[in-house]
Amino acid sequence: MVLEVENFYGVYLLYNENPQFKGRTYIGFTVNPRRRIGQHNKGVDFGGAKRTSGKGPWEMVLIVYGFPNNISALMFEWAWQHPKSSRRLKHIPGKRRNEPKYDYCLRVVAHMLRVGPWCRMPLTFHWIQQQYRRDFPDDLAPPFHMAIGYGPITSIKIGTTSKKKKRTKKDKDTQDASSQQSTSSARTYESTDDNDDDDGLISMSQSSNRRCDVCHKRLQGEDNNLSCILPKCSMESHMLCLARKFIGPNSEYLIPIEGACPKCKQMMLWGDLVRKKRGCYSSLEDPQESGESHWTEELREDASTSSSQ
Repeated sequence: MVLEVENFYGVYLLYNENPQFKGRTYIGFTVNPRRRIGQHNKGVDFGGAKRTSGKGPWEMVLIVYGFPNNISALMFEWAWQHPKSSRRLKHIPGKRRNEPKYDYCLRVVAHMLRVGPWCRMPLTFHWIQQQYRRDFPDDLAPPFHMAIGYGPITSIKIGTTSKKKKRTKKDKDTQDASSQQSTSSARTYESTDDNDDDDGLISMSQSSNRRCDVCHKRLQGEDNNLSCILPKCSMESHMLCLARKFIGPNSEYLIPIEGACPKCKQMMLWGDLVRKKRGCYSSLEDPQESGESHWTEELREDASTSSSQ
């Protein structure tokens, strides 16, 4: 099963399988991992990098994604490529004499995930090729809120999906009944200019009655509001109100990591809320309805099990 990710910005690590160059690595940025690995293996004439051209085959073994934009991902890429030059990574010991370059790249990225600003981002460390996987040292494990994924991955446009969901008979009956009701209403009530004006006033009234679920003040417009990522939850709030609630009164930070929805109480990442505002998660299912828990809850359970052992 291929994982599909919307609004994708990722930084990847390539590993060379050519016997002549075996063990060489390459770090790069992409918005489309499937297309990018093809370009690297086809060569510079097809968009690949000069350093990888003619030296394939290359394997894209892992990718770190979840950056808010391309600038943030490119900064991560540069620091990973130049750990000695990055002021944030001065504490990382240099490459040891007998240390394979691949192991050194993994050690550097493990440190990077634990320093700012990246340690507070909703990043995912994803092993695309599991045969190259290494366990994180206990003292270099990623922050608790970061997920570790496995398997093939691809990027998709916001609001799209590769699989068309089939309508169940119940959904079809519901839609048919709704259609019949709309037709009946249209026949009973004819549209007039007065009715249109009344509908406009009702719509404006409903809009003005929307209130923030944190401060309970009225919501003005849409630009500075956030909503719960779960389809069945109607939570809406001012961005600043929800940020303050997630961070708490005594925090030194400005941007939160995660928190509980003030309405449904489901734990969620701040980054997921921002991604929802940008149009992602339009096809997300409610975990209670599907019988599955949110991935952050699964991480908490795994962490609790590990600590108790």
